Amino acid sequence: MALYGAAAAVLAGLGRGQGGLKSLVYNSGFPHVQQLYALVSETLRYAPVLEKLLDGAALLQAEKKLQPQLAKGRGKGGVLVYDLLFGKGLKCGGRWKALARRHRARLEAELARLKVRHKVSRNEDLLAPAQAASAAASQVPRYVRVNTLKTCVDDVIDFFKRQGYTYLGKAASVEELKALSGKKFLLDLHLPELLVFPPQTDLHDNLLYTSGHIILQDKASCLPAFLLSPAPGSHVIDACAAPGNKTSHVAAILRNKGQIFAFDVDPKRVATTNTLLARAGVTGCRLAQQDFLTVDPQDPKYSRVTHILLDPSCSGSGMVTRGPGQDVAPSAERLQALAGFQRRVLSHALNFPALQRLVYSTCSVHREENEDVVQAVLQERGSDFRLVTALPSWPCRGLAAFPGAESCLRADPAETLTHGFFVAVLERGGEGAGAPSSLPVAAEENPQPREQTEPGAAPKKRKRKKQRVK
Repeated sequence: MALYGAAAAVLAGLGRGQGGLKSLVYNSGFPHVQQLYALVSETLRYAPVLEKLLDGAALLQAEKKLQPQLAKGRGKGGVLVYDLLFGKGLKCGGRWKALARRHRARLEAELARLKVRHKVSRNEDLLAPAQAASAAASQVPRYVRVNTLKTCVDDVIDFFKRQGYTYLGKAASVEELKALSGKKFLLDLHLPELLVFPPQTDLHDNLLYTSGHIILQDKASCLPAFLLSPAPGSHVIDACAAPGNKTSHVAAILRNKGQIFAFDVDPKRVATTNTLLARAGVTGCRLAQQDFLTVDPQDPKYSRVTHILLDPSCSGSGMVTRGPGQDVAPSAERLQALAGFQRRVLSHALNFPALQRLVYSTCSVHREENEDVVQAVLQERGSDFRLVTALPSWPCRGLAAFPGAESCLRADPAETLTHGFFVAVLERGGEGAGAPSSLPVAAEENPQPREQTEPGAAPKKRKRKKQRVK
């Protein structure tokens, strides 16, 4: 029930203009912000359809005491009706569940009539064109990153098989990911610790998620840490860390050996990040509420920082779960302001004296925030840093904004079945852009042998961890 109450509160806050969707979700205090964000986003997307269903089924007349909650399909009643008819079914008890079930037949009949009137057979075809496009984008699979700080891929696969899922092995193509349905899942074709489930698979209540053994993280969001690839023992900065998924991924790559300095300026987001890192079993991370631009690169505590992950604030134009009004393209002035900030923070990051490798990423599709930022900073820095080819097997490359931009990679729902994303990998020294990437320099004095997995290769058989989920 807490989920629906939190969703209703966020919707009410949006209606009163108390903030944007993302800020209201993060400030809600609900522990599973991704689940809450997805539910509110989809309820808002279907709000016009929900309003027609509530009116057609005469729920406002039948439940007069609940009119404020049911109005316009955006209150708690609207959230319940969305999950009942379009989501994964109700996850609560009490009078709200009884109310929804009491009117279920009436609502389903009205939904059938609505489809007949619009001459469509699928629920998503009831949406307006822009909403339908977003709904198509939301058919991105459910990606599950195995948290190797607590478990291993083999154990997680075994766990899901015991829960009735069918494991189909390692995917050979994106087409195989598109074909997933029911309770079937695959190992991703690019990332060795990423499992792929059908779209809309809800694992927020799964024991593996609540215990931190798996992280629900879009594939594109996993690319920055994977490409940063710091060796165990490295000192790493995560410059804009919240909500913490990438930070926990870096920690897993480090095997909790080394040091992570993580920064975010917003106290609510820092609190959320701290909760996620604790659940994931991350140690050796200093999380600070601080603007990264105020961090002094010459401070001795950062003298051994060799890797920086930089995922700064951006327009978010690549996110597929976006609320109404968020799909409007940002103005030229907004893009210019964002790009200016991104150039400053990227240039600042390159000032750390021991830095060897940096990954710059955004969840934006706009060239102004991506290729143009990288080009401007590289021109400013001269030959100090160079672009290296990020994941050569990846199909989508950077826009041809400057020579070597194809070394960057892009992601999008249609071609890579992910959120829209951009990633650039910079390394110190070397002549010419687009040179093949070198492996990261080991930062520890006596580095342990590390399994290296080529992108697209199947993971090596792992030893069983002591900690297993039964």
